[in-house]
Formats: sequence, C-alpha cells, structure tokens
Amino acid sequence: MRTAIKDTFQTQEINPDQYSPLALAYMGDCAYEIVIRTLLVHKGNAPVDKLNRKASRLAKAETQSQMITAIQEQLSEEELTMYKRGRNAKSYSSAKNASINDYRRATGFEALIGWLYLKGEFERMTQIIRMGFEAIDADILKGNE
Repeated sequence: MRTAIKDTFQTQEINPDQYSPLALAYMGDCAYEIVIRTLLVHKGNAPVDKLNRKASRLAKAETQSQMITAIQEQLSEEELTMYKRGRNAKSYSSAKNASINDYRRATGFEALIGWLYLKGEFERMTQIIRMGFEAIDADILKGNE
C-alpha cells in the first residue's frame, strides 16, 4: 500500500529516522488502526457499531501501554530506541481517559509502529502487534465470535 501511494501520488522516498517521534506516532496510530480493523472485518460481517467498540478497546492508550510493557524485552535495540523516542516526546495533548504514563507508553508504541510502517517493515510491524495482542490475551486473536 505504501508503494502504491508513493507511486500514484509521486511522493519522494522518505527516511523515517528523520521524522519527529510525534509524526511517527501519528502515522503509527493509523497503521495500527488499519491492522485492527482488517482483523475484525476478516473475522466476519458484523454491525459497524460492534466492530467500532472492539476496535476502540484495542486502540486505547491503556491497552497499547499494556502491550508495549509486556513485549519490550522482545524488541531489538533499534526498535527499543524508537519506542523510547516516542515515549519521551513532549506532546501538547493527552488522552482523555488515560494516565500520563499510559499515554506516553502508547505514544512510544505508536511511534514504533509508524516507524516500521514508513520503513516498509510490515512483517515486523505485524509481528510486534501480534506479540502485544498475545501478551494481553486479546479477543481479536480468538476464533470468530
């Protein structure tokens, strides 16, 4: 998809290492959301409000914080550095329903996902998301409901 966007809109190649951690988190939020929505839709047709409730539970800062906390030791040194850059970034906003620590860890998680997405490392990106889902025993990995 990234290549199709680049080719269709004739954008320049980018170096994700040069982006701010908050820009990476912005991109990672979208990439993470598309993974969640794809998984939910592939589980079968369901009312959109039900799909949205499930997606919202997985996308909230508290859930992302739990995921990244559980899998940190499985990250490479470079991935851990990118996560920490995002976690330590000074944001001018905060989550409405999350602690500041959960919000910062979630921002770090999203920065890591955005960085991997922009690098085109989709397999590793989805592996990290799956490890996080497994660590919190997310329903999204269980059979059709």
